[in-house]
Amino acid sequence: YAILAIQFESFSDPFIIMFTVPLAVLGALISIYALDRTLDIFTQIGLVTLIGLITKHGILIVEFANQKMRETGAEIDAVIKEAAALRLRPILMTTGAMVFGAIPLIISSGAGAEARQAIGIVLVGGLLLGTLLTLYVIPMAYKIMKAHHF
Repeated sequence: YAILAIQFESFSDPFIIMFTVPLAVLGALISIYALDRTLDIFTQIGLVTLIGLITKHGILIVEFANQKMRETGAEIDAVIKEAAALRLRPILMTTGAMVFGAIPLIISSGAGAEARQAIGIVLVGGLLLGTLLTLYVIPMAYKIMKAHHF
């Protein structure tokens, strides 16, 4: 939180960005449960990796919206809609690349496959659901936090 607060020079922007974390963790936990896996050290390593990857989506949207607010001084609604629309493709492309990159982990076999599969399952499940929910929750959280001057 402190690093994000320093970077954005705001106390509310890091909270908005950190809303991505529980959304991604929810997706990871659902995928772990659906595939009858356990929450072991390898899934926890996957969760740490997932958190690092998914917060990037929130940073992209919030940073772009803040930049537009400074440049144009437009209303919050217009700024966040534009930010979400313009960052949609890069976010989806990044997520797609990460998901397709993690699929070999899931389908691996041989020595150590159990560990790789656990990490892959967490990454794919968390990225898919986390990205989908992030694209809705981050703009809403941004609008609420900025409208009420939190």
